[in-house]
Amino acid sequence: MADVELRYLRTMAAIAEEGTFGYAAARLGYTQSSVSQQIAALEKAVGGQVFDRPGGPRPVRITPLGEVVLAHGRELLANAEALTNAVDRFRAGSGRIDIGTFQSVSNLILPTIIRRLLDEHPGCDIRLSEVTPDDPRIGELDLLFHDGPVEGDVERVKLFDEPYLLVAGAGTFPAGPVRTKLLDDAPMVGWPLTYHQRWLERTLAHAGAHPRFVFRTTGHETILSMVRTGIGCAVLPWMALHATDARSDNELSIHPLKPSPSRELSLYWPSARTESPLALQTRQIAINIAHNLANHL
Repeated sequence: MADVELRYLRTMAAIAEEGTFGYAAARLGYTQSSVSQQIAALEKAVGGQVFDRPGGPRPVRITPLGEVVLAHGRELLANAEALTNAVDRFRAGSGRIDIGTFQSVSNLILPTIIRRLLDEHPGCDIRLSEVTPDDPRIGELDLLFHDGPVEGDVERVKLFDEPYLLVAGAGTFPAGPVRTKLLDDAPMVGWPLTYHQRWLERTLAHAGAHPRFVFRTTGHETILSMVRTGIGCAVLPWMALHATDARSDNELSIHPLKPSPSRELSLYWPSARTESPLALQTRQIAINIAHNLANHL
C-alpha cells in the first residue's frame, strides 16, 4: 500500500462527520474539487473505495473498507496531534532536564531555579542527582554544577569564586579578618575526610595552619551547633553560611580568612549535544542567580 497522507485521513473524517463532500470542504476551508481529489488519492493508496457516492444532495455512505481506514486513521490523527502538542511543549520549555548538583548548590541556588521553572513551565520534568565530587561526569546530564574540572567534551561558564569563612564562638576572635596561621593547632569541628574536606585541609596547611580536629560530623547545621557549644571553630563555604541564619546568630562570629581558601564554582554542559530550550533557559536562570549571589560575597 502506498503512503497515506494525514491530510487525506483528516478530510475523510470530516466527510464521515458532515455527510457530504461539500459540507466537509466548507469546514476544512478547501474547494469541493480539492476534497474529491484527496479522497481519490486515498482510495488509490488503499486499493478501494472508502465512500459510496449516491449522487445529488444525498449523503455519502462509508464502505466496509472505509470503516477500517477511518478507525485506524482516527488513531493516527490522534497520535499526530499528541506528537504536535509534545513538540510544542518541548519548544516552550516543558520537556525534561537532568541537573547534577552538590549540597551547597542544592540548598541555595537550585530552589530558586526550580521555583522559576515550575512557575513558568508547570509540565516540565526536572531530575536532580548528586554528583560524586572526586569523579564528576556529565554523562546524560544537561547541566552540572561543580567546583573543579570536569573531564569530557564539555563547555562551562564560571559562576563565582566562593570563599571559605571562619565560624567561631562570639568573642573568640576580634572583629574582621583572621590570619589563617592563627588556626594552627586550634580546636576545630569539620566534616569527615570527604573530597572537599581533604582539599580544605590541604589548603589550610599550605597557609601554615594545621587545626586540631576535635569532632568530625556531617551537615553544616550540625557543625554550627558544635561551634555554639564552644568546643571549637569551623571553616565552612560561603554558600553554606548564606543559606543559614548564622550571620544573625549572637552566639557566632564569622570572619574572612587571610589568605582565604576559595573554590571556583562553574556550570558545565555537554558541548556535542543539541540543547533543549528548557536547558538553555535553566542555564541562563542559574547564571543570573549566581551573579546576584556574587554581589553579596
